[in-house]
Amino acid sequence: MTDMTHAMLKGSNVPLDTAAVRAVLRWTPGPGVPDVDASALLVGPDGRVRSDEDFVFYNQPRHPSGLVRHLAKQRGPEGLTDTVEADLGRLDAAVDQVVIAASSDGGTFRSVSDLRILLYDAAAGAADREPLAVFDVSAETGEETAIICGELYRRGDGWKFRAVGQGYPTGLIGLATDFGVSVDDGAAEGGPEEASAAPSAPSAPSAPAHDPDATMVQPQPPTPLPADPRPSPGSGAPATPPSAVPAQPTSAPAPAYGYPQPAGAPVPAPAYGYPHAAREFRMPPMGPQFLGR
Repeated sequence: MTDMTHAMLKGSNVPLDTAAVRAVLRWTPGPGVPDVDASALLVGPDGRVRSDEDFVFYNQPRHPSGLVRHLAKQRGPEGLTDTVEADLGRLDAAVDQVVIAASSDGGTFRSVSDLRILLYDAAAGAADREPLAVFDVSAETGEETAIICGELYRRGDGWKFRAVGQGYPTGLIGLATDFGVSVDDGAAEGGPEEASAAPSAPSAPSAPAHDPDATMVQPQPPTPLPADPRPSPGSGAPATPPSAVPAQPTSAPAPAYGYPQPAGAPVPAPAYGYPHAAREFRMPPMGPQFLGR
């Protein structure tokens, strides 16, 4: 393997000739700069996790297989880092992608300077090598509190890395929920030791996907109520209660790429088929403090 580093643009991809990788998020700290956390989602061909255990982050730092791990923060001469390691070659065949995300605490990514993801060979003896790939991640709107930085995905018998850079205004909880993770919002309000990705109460069934070819069934008006035989005060005519007026269904535009769009605010179409958040979530608390060197 060569030590050549691929400087990546948004949407570009590069093949990997190593089975074990280390994805490092790095940014410049300072006054008013929110902290940043790395996380990983092990996603199947359907674009969703198989269970909540496929969400690896600061309060669930190790996948049950031991093949994907979230490491402690480090302070270096070029800034703070937060890292995820993945042994891609040994992952279950049902895992089609490992999505690497960043989330902010205490502000949006508008205030985060020099955010980049660096991909290294995590094999033994490769610690001093140059990164395999580097992608400078920038906010699209400035309102993002979570960003998909990149994805490691299968291609034939090997793996590739794609630079994504898609932002979410709903934080880590909103991003994880859109990939099928059940998040306990109550636990997320507590301290870092209390926040976890845990099954929550069953949610209401989602609305069926928009089908432009489907025949719309018009709602039938309710059966009129019988007239009240008692006369109204001051008149000789019987009083009749007003008929209930059925609420008219509100037609929603067809969702882009078949994913639900957020209500109330226009959001750009998702890149690479990723979903957008469907509702507002609160930012989860931060994980352990970084380790100084």
